[in-house]
Amino acid sequence: MFDHSKLITVEKFRLYSYDVDEYASTGVMESALGRVHSDVGIGLRNKETKEAVAIVSSRYPDPRQFLESTLIIEGALKRSGLNLKGAEYTTNVYDQGAKLELRARFPEHELTIDDKDKVVPQFVYRTSHNKTWAHSGMMGPFRAFCYNTLVSGHKLAYVYGKHTKNFNPHAFGEKIKNAGEYISGEGLNQMREWYHTEINREDVIDLFTHTLAKRTDRVSNKVVANKTRLSNLMKVFDYENRHLHGRGAYEEDIPRAYGTLWCVYQAATHWSSHSTGTLWHDGERTAPMHSVVGSREDSVRKMLRSSKWLALAA
Repeated sequence: MFDHSKLITVEKFRLYSYDVDEYASTGVMESALGRVHSDVGIGLRNKETKEAVAIVSSRYPDPRQFLESTLIIEGALKRSGLNLKGAEYTTNVYDQGAKLELRARFPEHELTIDDKDKVVPQFVYRTSHNKTWAHSGMMGPFRAFCYNTLVSGHKLAYVYGKHTKNFNPHAFGEKIKNAGEYISGEGLNQMREWYHTEINREDVIDLFTHTLAKRTDRVSNKVVANKTRLSNLMKVFDYENRHLHGRGAYEEDIPRAYGTLWCVYQAATHWSSHSTGTLWHDGERTAPMHSVVGSREDSVRKMLRSSKWLALAA
């Protein structure tokens, strides 16, 4: 799909300060004379050429390699059900490979949107090692876009995350797969209905309370919400709502009163695919990651069959 040969692999390296006179007097460029560790931070460099691409904080975690994210994205596209015949893939790199942009167009799935004109669905993703671009990507039948998340057309999936936190490529891959299923026709009519079915935010809270965030209070023996899980689900719902149906980064970070069932679906599948490690309880491992994800996916399927969901989708 994408051109892996253009993707660089980076590694950290220590920064040093030198005594200029002593350094010059040795006549040996590799000499460590007069060299002291620098407290500016650490460097990132091309592992193959040793060319520096960025200076980052000493607390900067091990960088996420471009190839890792690219392989996850490719896997999501393959699992999406999209007809990839004639798909157009573009791999752009900038600043000696420190910035990456992936683009894909799917002409076999040309759509008519807003009952007006035909648009070819496309996928765009950006990231960087030099901190000029955070992880950001979107997918949908749109004609044009800006990186403040506004599009001309429909946006079915969107993600933004800093390099040090709040970005999970596996969860992003699940969003891509969902968008691909929407475009490809697998459950197309149903998903289109979800995209256009408006829902009150309070009804979303009620749905999650009785499904994915359901907990029984052993004192009152009543169904209550797991507040942490409910909070996380609503955070993603509000994020999806703002970026897919609102004004994205141009809109204040205030929950919108209404969203759509598509935003609920994206929030649920984001949660089901977002486990990044092992489930622990009281210091003991209770389940491996793949088991956690499988259990969560089963919970999402049950939510889609629940009376609460069916009532909202009616």
